Amino acid sequence: MLFFESDYIGEVGLSNLKLYRYASVDKSPISKYILKPYLDLVIEPFPLWMAPNLITLCGFGFILINLTCVIIFIPDLVGPGAAWLYFSFALGLWLYSTFDNIDGRQARRTGTSSPLGELFDHGCDALNCSLGAIVQSAAMGLGHSWYSAFLLVLTTAPFYISTWEEYQTGVLYLGYVNGPTEGLITACIVMIISGILGPGFWKTDLHEFFGSKAPDFVQGYTLTDLMFAFITTMVLTCLLPASFYNVYQACRRQERSFLATLPQHLSFAVYAVSGYLWLSSPYSSILEDQHFILFALTTGIVFGRMATKIILAHVTKTPFPMFTVQLIPLLVGAILANVPIVFHIDPILTPKIEYYYLLSYFVFVLIAYIYWAVIVIRQFCSYLKIRCLHIPHRQPESEDDEAEIS
Repeated sequence: MLFFESDYIGEVGLSNLKLYRYASVDKSPISKYILKPYLDLVIEPFPLWMAPNLITLCGFGFILINLTCVIIFIPDLVGPGAAWLYFSFALGLWLYSTFDNIDGRQARRTGTSSPLGELFDHGCDALNCSLGAIVQSAAMGLGHSWYSAFLLVLTTAPFYISTWEEYQTGVLYLGYVNGPTEGLITACIVMIISGILGPGFWKTDLHEFFGSKAPDFVQGYTLTDLMFAFITTMVLTCLLPASFYNVYQACRRQERSFLATLPQHLSFAVYAVSGYLWLSSPYSSILEDQHFILFALTTGIVFGRMATKIILAHVTKTPFPMFTVQLIPLLVGAILANVPIVFHIDPILTPKIEYYYLLSYFVFVLIAYIYWAVIVIRQFCSYLKIRCLHIPHRQPESEDDEAEIS
């Protein structure tokens, strides 16, 4: 027992791993007609001794490199930085996506598909929601602002809903327009444009951009506002309704109550509302003192824990995880930041105290996440008799096998 949560998978959950079957649906035309041939070609140079999870981890490393470049060269998330930075962001994100998509192909090539692969893959994807949002904020010059905070929500909310959908239906469903395909390509294009025209391009007034043909109501809005309006519209009209509809249909087929699944969004509601209340408090200095990167990293790890626990419950066929103790410091931070407003007292979180509280929170969730991940991976590997980042060399059992290997 660590941090008031059980970090070990029970025997029932481990025994359910033998029932695991991966199922996915991808209806994106871009994925089918463009990415599939590309990925089939890209997978060929990868050696058969390279474990699928190692490919996933290497892909995630490109995102960490992007994040490191942001922290070193564009810590204010405004810039402008050198043009090569924005091109490298696009390249790193594209390579991450490529590696993220070929790990499954590698698993099939090597006969090493396992529930650990899905858990490892989606765990990295969950962490990338926040890390990618930080890099995207820097690419668009959003700064430590509400734009960056809203972008964090726009990346985490759809992922959480999609993960919940997979838990309820047993299928990872990607629609005709989805985040991992069209969303990622859009993000890469935005980064490339920033490399060519600079991040200040996104601050261009719409009336100026479209000229005399622009309607009067766009006066005062920028290309950034247009981009956010587009992304929000796609999430609210395409991604979320499809997920809820698929879960509703699954509940009907299985004669379960759809309404009974809705409380499972409580943890994300606490996550989003607590983050908003903390940042919006007039006594919070996170945005003003440019600590949003630290805030996003901290809450991003918390989100990674929430989403990965759902995937863990999915592959082990155990009850839906309703809460994580790592949300408690976030809720406490929101309360401390707003207590002076309610009770008309002096601020509890002075800028210095708030910073050290947030830093301590980051250290806590980072250690807790790594500890938990190591335990879960070890349990999977022990029960399934596999290695996480290594494919054991198989000794030929016959002359035919030896000929096949050579």
